[in-house]
Amino acid sequence: MNIEELRDYCLQKPGVTESFPFGEDTLVFKVADKVFLLTGLGSPAFNVKCDPERAVELREQFSAVQPGFHMNKKHWNTVHTDGSLTNKQMREMIDHSYNLVFASLSKKAQAEINNSI
Repeated sequence: MNIEELRDYCLQKPGVTESFPFGEDTLVFKVADKVFLLTGLGSPAFNVKCDPERAVELREQFSAVQPGFHMNKKHWNTVHTDGSLTNKQMREMIDHSYNLVFASLSKKAQAEINNSI
């Protein structure tokens, strides 16, 4: 999955915005102003939020999944796009991150996003 595919996949999700709050090299995807994915523009990896137990399982199962670089390592994974994971596996990790963040939103924010679809 290259940066264009990653960007397209993230932006098709309801309520998602993209920005560069950490500088011109770090692309951040948010749902209702809460980060669910970030990546360096020249980086062969991205960070996604993850349930702590699942995070450990993924790290044990895949060498391309590491504790989140510059993130809370309990709740974030860095996923290396080195070809060892399929696009489907990476999309599942992105979906999990999005769903975790979406579920943490207020019911009002969730309804606003769902109503905008």
